[in-house]
Amino acid sequence: MAQEIHAVFDNMNTPHLGHTDRGIIPKIITNVDGLYEGDLRHYFKVLFEKARNLRNPYHNFRHIFYVFCCCFEACQYYQSRPEKLSARRVRNLLIAAMFHDFDHSGVVGHDDLEIERAIRGLRKHVLPEDKHHLVDIEKLIRDTQFPYAVSSSELDLSGQILRDADLSQALGGVWMQQILFGLGDEMNMTPTAMLETQTGFLRRLAFSTAWAEEKFPRDHIDRKIEEVHGLLSILE
Repeated sequence: MAQEIHAVFDNMNTPHLGHTDRGIIPKIITNVDGLYEGDLRHYFKVLFEKARNLRNPYHNFRHIFYVFCCCFEACQYYQSRPEKLSARRVRNLLIAAMFHDFDHSGVVGHDDLEIERAIRGLRKHVLPEDKHHLVDIEKLIRDTQFPYAVSSSELDLSGQILRDADLSQALGGVWMQQILFGLGDEMNMTPTAMLETQTGFLRRLAFSTAWAEEKFPRDHIDRKIEEVHGLLSILE
């Protein structure tokens, strides 16, 4: 499975969900590797058929499943390490990843309201076997609220993985579409104005997990900054 996931990641080692014909998402959803308890068919069906934000400019299907796939890969990464997450904790994390932006309005600026909307969606559709874990799942979702109310260093590993996965969208091969045009649209900013913010954001970008630091090393971030400068110079 790990090699197959890498096969659908783009040239910055981030999930490229345009290649779902390789069957990676179905394999994760049906849990062919037994990495977590049960499977996630129910939640995928809910998201696929009922979520109202799948066509948003940024907080859309691509972003949700980018984060979801990153979280799954991180859980695989820790399987052979002392920090290995239990099967139950992996399930909680993947559910949180799938619902962290559920029904997002597509307008940035009131993340507290977006979080509450996502949690309402989760509570409405939660399975009986997950009800006893809602507190943990909801906490993971709440910890993605931006600006952060709690430092990443104070989160447990699951929370750090979800935050790192969410942040890393800026480093993908489709970052111009997702960040400059998509997120820019939701923030009511022009693509050029969004591009001008990227150098500062990328210079401050720091990950909390060994998984993310290995996957997105500083030299990759520096190359992304060089790309931003190159684009800005062309647009001058």
